[in-house]
Amino acid sequence: MTKDGDFEIFIVAAPGLEPVLCAEVQARGFTDPTPVKGGVTVRGGWPEVWRANLELRGATRVLVRIASFRALHLAQLDKRARKVAWGEVLRPDLPVRVEATCKASRIYHAGAAAQRIERAIREELGAPVSDDAAVSIKARIDDDLCTISVDSSGESLHKRNHKEAVNKAPMRETLASLFLRHCGYDGREPVVDPMCGSGTFVIEAAEIAAGLHPGRSRHFAFEQLATFDAAAWQRLRTGGDGTVPSVRFYGSDRDAGAVAMSRANAERAGVAGWTDFRQHAISDLVPPDGPPGLVIVNPPYGSRIGDRKPLFALYGALGQTLLSRFGGWRVGLVTNEESLAKATGLPFEPPGPPVSHGGIRVTLYRTAPLP
Repeated sequence: MTKDGDFEIFIVAAPGLEPVLCAEVQARGFTDPTPVKGGVTVRGGWPEVWRANLELRGATRVLVRIASFRALHLAQLDKRARKVAWGEVLRPDLPVRVEATCKASRIYHAGAAAQRIERAIREELGAPVSDDAAVSIKARIDDDLCTISVDSSGESLHKRNHKEAVNKAPMRETLASLFLRHCGYDGREPVVDPMCGSGTFVIEAAEIAAGLHPGRSRHFAFEQLATFDAAAWQRLRTGGDGTVPSVRFYGSDRDAGAVAMSRANAERAGVAGWTDFRQHAISDLVPPDGPPGLVIVNPPYGSRIGDRKPLFALYGALGQTLLSRFGGWRVGLVTNEESLAKATGLPFEPPGPPVSHGGIRVTLYRTAPLP
């Protein structure tokens, strides 16, 4: 591989939302986006890797495929791992760590596989190996085919360095952005979240409308690779639109602490001027002045917060408020039980596949514009 080479890039998605991420990847102009299990593949060089980390709101992480070969036993893995051009990607002066997974293969011991690859890197390149290294090599051995990738992201891409304060069971930014997109949100309509928690949906919507890059405030593992070009990266980072949204974004919560958290997070994200957070109950919710838009909400659910029995009344009150006051608005609701969604009385369309959120399988329920 070289700095200007063309190779496969695997953009990891929350399982179940691969087509939604693929639509975002396509909209951002990447080459040959293809949804596959667990993510989206594209082709490109290192500038595309940097841009994917910087610009894609729904991506969990970005992996760069650097080698692929068959390995039927550990000695063969050792020999072929030594032939990988590690020096074209890794720096010999910085530590690296290796993670391996094995599935349906004659090499079945993931720890032993990782050790062989670590030794190949250490002895062929001279780079130290450390369990807490920022640069991670991921080896997947599936049906005797070993695919080696470098994790260009480092920490998960939902960590954007804007949300310091969080409430119980927070929504990840990457997941929130995909749910917004799945609801048809494109940044040109108001968004209301009546149970805003730490403000994730509202802040994501405002950032999308403002054209702000989600990765603008953090560092990435690719900055420690041999392929990194600091000057080119700086030019890319300063290329965000930074437009002023034409609409506003609203969050509310009955908990004063949640409202305070949301305001602080919006301030850190640089979108406080376009967001409005208030403390009040669902029964006091009214639509803002102006055109209709999207109501999106991640209410409490039993296995996330506690006993689910009192929740039916809460969902019922939410549905009644939206049906009586939010004509023309679309609704997106995230929950883990169909019975809770039905308790709203809202006319939901057939739901999509369940998605893992904090270890719980949740589903996004959507409506067309309410009558």
